[in-house]
Amino acid sequence: MGETEPQLTHLAADGSASMVDVGDKADTTRIAEAEGFVRMRPETLELIRAGDMKKGDVIGTARIAGIMAAKQTASLIPLCHPLALTKVSVDIAVDEALPGLRVTAMAKLTGKTGVEMEALTAVSVACLTIYDMAKAVDRGMEISGIRVLAKSGGKSGDWSAAGGPL
Repeated sequence: MGETEPQLTHLAADGSASMVDVGDKADTTRIAEAEGFVRMRPETLELIRAGDMKKGDVIGTARIAGIMAAKQTASLIPLCHPLALTKVSVDIAVDEALPGLRVTAMAKLTGKTGVEMEALTAVSVACLTIYDMAKAVDRGMEISGIRVLAKSGGKSGDWSAAGGPL
């Protein structure tokens, strides 16, 4: 019975929002991976694949948007720390089964706090960019499944969505 219940880290004792003090934490290599999906009509997917969208290269533009977004996470999410990311990657793959696109992102740094929010922000903005660029032909697209797949580093160690260690 010595274990305590998990506590929300961004709340002060009085319940007000508070940025976590990470000053005493050790610098470790931290990596996070996230994913999300954009479901669309098969015809829309084919236009994107063929590069025939009026606004241009959907996949290339969404990839760059996701990377840029990861670097701006602290400006978008109020209690996130500004981080010196050492690597961000965004991959976008055709998934015929959806039909649509699967977006994955990885964020990495050596520092005092994790990069899950940066990976999630990269995926979210990449998915939103796909929607924006293709909405003229398919307003019914659906963004879903945005989640952390895995994280490593820090005091809490490694975690993966499958529930086991990485």
